[in-house]
Amino acid sequence: MAATFGGRLAPGLVAFGILAVCSLALALLGRRSETYQGLTEKAPDERFARIGGRAWAGTGVVLTVGNLSAFIGELASGRSGDPYFWFVATAALSYITFVAFWSRHT
Repeated sequence: MAATFGGRLAPGLVAFGILAVCSLALALLGRRSETYQGLTEKAPDERFARIGGRAWAGTGVVLTVGNLSAFIGELASGRSGDPYFWFVATAALSYITFVAFWSRHT
């Protein structure tokens, strides 16, 4: 949608179509999947809560490494790397904040 509003109709429609197909597949096939049901329940059991937490942690690592790599690549290309620097700095500060918070509340 953002690409469409930005004047790039074809990529916007392609992205919308991909998202629509994925959403439909989840809606239709998700009802049969124990994993999907466990991760989308309002109060998941301990196993699925642990799986979800690990999945989010893994996602955070992938995004942080990707942004750090892009930051280093920007610097190596002679550019400032500012947008990626702020993503990496935000990730580092949020990690430190969460560690401090959870170390006091568990």
